[in-house]
Amino acid sequence: MISRASAPGRDLHSALDRAGFYPRLVADVLEDALDGREPLAHLIHLETHFDRTEVHRHVTALVLTADALVVAHVDDQQLDELGEDMMAQVSTETVPVARIGSVVLSYMYHQPQNYRSTDKVREVSLGIAWSGGQRLDLAPAGCADPQCDSDHGYTGTLQQEDLVVRISAEADGMQAVEDARHFARALRKLSAGNPAEPRWQPETRPARVAPRFIRGHHQG
Repeated sequence: MISRASAPGRDLHSALDRAGFYPRLVADVLEDALDGREPLAHLIHLETHFDRTEVHRHVTALVLTADALVVAHVDDQQLDELGEDMMAQVSTETVPVARIGSVVLSYMYHQPQNYRSTDKVREVSLGIAWSGGQRLDLAPAGCADPQCDSDHGYTGTLQQEDLVVRISAEADGMQAVEDARHFARALRKLSAGNPAEPRWQPETRPARVAPRFIRGHHQG
């Protein structure tokens, strides 16, 4: 099992227990994906989605080691109306730290006109890119004339990302937001590496047109 002797090991197991989403299953999945590596930092994010009469949960587990980022996704789904027959779908990916191209941390502050240095950030989105894949978000373009009904084509943004995790104080608690910031700092520090070392360059791939990508999530 993942070592409970070290502080990172204890904290990881505690985070899995707090999430309460098949903690033993997720721990075993992570142990297999880690291949004996020692965890340095982690981020466990649980989301719940409602689909009519069904409740779907999804956990994203990120574990950082000295040379790799382990990403695990676990979904559950009920196979009968009573919810007695359940199935869990699990996927893992091990990404060499040298392949991580960018770490983006977006912040959301409420009432910025009253901002003070002691104010806590209320929401963060952590974006990590490593494969060279890109996401293109499109929307109809317009003009300043409210009476204009001409076709102005489309406008959009092109972003490079393989994973996005959004954490808010309202949904996940203030500690979860701080945990995400701590993980992002650890990931930035490790992935930056030695500037004298050659960095891995992602291969060029065509951009894909899609709505905001959240891997493995059920949409309500």
